[in-house]
Amino acid sequence: MIIPKTREEIELMRESALLVSKTLGMIAGEIKPGITTLQLDKLAETFIRDHQAIPGFLGLYGCPSTLLTSVNDQVVHGLPTDRPIQEGDIVSVDCGVIKNEFYGDHAYTFEIGDVAPETKKLLQVTKESLYVGIREFKIGNRVEDVGNAIQKYAEGHGYGVVRELVGHGLGRKMHEEPEMPNYGKRGRGKLFIEGMVVAIEPMINMGTRNIKYLKDGWTISTRDGKPSAHFEHDVAIVDGKPELLSTFQYIYQALGIQSDEENEFRKQALAL
Repeated sequence: MIIPKTREEIELMRESALLVSKTLGMIAGEIKPGITTLQLDKLAETFIRDHQAIPGFLGLYGCPSTLLTSVNDQVVHGLPTDRPIQEGDIVSVDCGVIKNEFYGDHAYTFEIGDVAPETKKLLQVTKESLYVGIREFKIGNRVEDVGNAIQKYAEGHGYGVVRELVGHGLGRKMHEEPEMPNYGKRGRGKLFIEGMVVAIEPMINMGTRNIKYLKDGWTISTRDGKPSAHFEHDVAIVDGKPELLSTFQYIYQALGIQSDEENEFRKQALAL
């Protein structure tokens, strides 16, 4: 059952989402060659607790960490390790918090130094596919309209769209109805309603869409060993249209990037 949120609840969820955004912005300032994902994990836990919130992943389904950090061919759910990040790596950082009894949950794939051009393009297309999908999250559409848009965009660039892992509804639980696949056929799936909040998160592989599960019970990698990218936003339907609750602007601020990509999904500019 889809649980629509009131305007007041959506504003509380915005606070949760933006704390994740700020955490990722802090990570953006720290992630560089030589640092380990385990060090980043400790920084994130401290940052979240210092902001009077609880790490959303830590302990959830037995998760041992605050962040999930997936490097290069790891798709998602990579556990932080003491392996130093290297020049040319890409690192997907997925983070969740609980604040005001609501979850925030989103992700960004970082380029570490000088990344190969073909990998850089994968990240660009994956992020673009996220916004392509968000545009379809509106009254009158259905779940697979979002997935179909993402799938067409990514496959149109020759990439593989992961099937086994999907986005999801979000609220007082990390995973609510409906599941939000990144593939599908137009006109299928549950009808979107006012007040829905979901996490839309394309997971796109440079090569095959096929994945494998590693022995740690968490990390998921591409079967062919080629890179994978992951970007995720929290989005609500407000007045029939998609409205972003999360933002990449804290990341861009830390990295010195100018972007207006989120403007069409906001009624008013963020006060950074």
